[in-house]
Amino acid sequence: MAGQLALDLPGFGPEVPDLASYHRIVANLSGGKDSIAMLVELLAHAEAAGVTDRIVVVHADLGDAEWEGTRDLAAEHAAAYGLRFEVVARTGSGLIERIEERGMFPDAENRWCTSDFKRGPVRRLFTALVRELEAAGHTGQVRILNVMGLRADESPARRKLIAFTHDGAWTCPCRECRRRRAIAEPYKAKKLPVPKHARTGHGASNSLRHVDTWLPVHSWSTDDVWRTVRESGLRVHDAYQAGMPRLSCVFCVLASRSALVRAAQLQPKKAARYAAVEAKIGHRFRLDVSMAEIIAEAEATPAVAAVACWEG
Repeated sequence: MAGQLALDLPGFGPEVPDLASYHRIVANLSGGKDSIAMLVELLAHAEAAGVTDRIVVVHADLGDAEWEGTRDLAAEHAAAYGLRFEVVARTGSGLIERIEERGMFPDAENRWCTSDFKRGPVRRLFTALVRELEAAGHTGQVRILNVMGLRADESPARRKLIAFTHDGAWTCPCRECRRRRAIAEPYKAKKLPVPKHARTGHGASNSLRHVDTWLPVHSWSTDDVWRTVRESGLRVHDAYQAGMPRLSCVFCVLASRSALVRAAQLQPKKAARYAAVEAKIGHRFRLDVSMAEIIAEAEATPAVAAVACWEG
């Protein structure tokens, strides 16, 4: 995660941050099972702290790349708890069109889709929230807690994440970012690589806002998540009933082969569109498999019964 800094700050316990210390709490809702579990867990702590009115639910709309109805489902989940709901999206072309423009698909090492279509648009919401508070008379830096449903079980990279971190940046005036900047400046002046311990990251914080990130279900198992989803009574996306283990993009470049085949069976027109882009730009959907091969396998086999989950 860009700008992730582990901080030992007063007032923050090992599990739950001091929610009352934030002016706005932004809950990232994808519509999937993990974000439902995250929202339920966040609400339990927000109610205890008396700050549910500070929660803003945000959905990063991926357009044609995501499962139909995902945006409406996220709105439904927010409405079930009477929470403010905002939708953000990349300005300009959608993900499939952006792949065509760039002439390449994203991959595990270059996940520009996440930065362009999720992280960037959500940060624009942070800016809008700061302006709202300033217009209402707030002075000084706005404190924002960014809450996500990422879990350690999902990938080796996510296992390395820390459940609570400061989203640090070069322009952030907090004590830790100032300390790191002071160490880094001599290296920068000499055009030398900055040591890892002195990097402030490229996070969302700046002179106007202090942003921390919390992953309340980071340590949860898949069973923990589904148990919470069932108990919540919230509706889940039909893609789960159709065999998909995760609700990401319909054709995520990190997905298992069986998941891609099942998705192609469920969304043949969308698969054909990806294959057409693949042929046009001369770049395979993924190094180990093309979308054309996925489509051929989907057409040649019955409905995939056992869909393997994937990491990423």
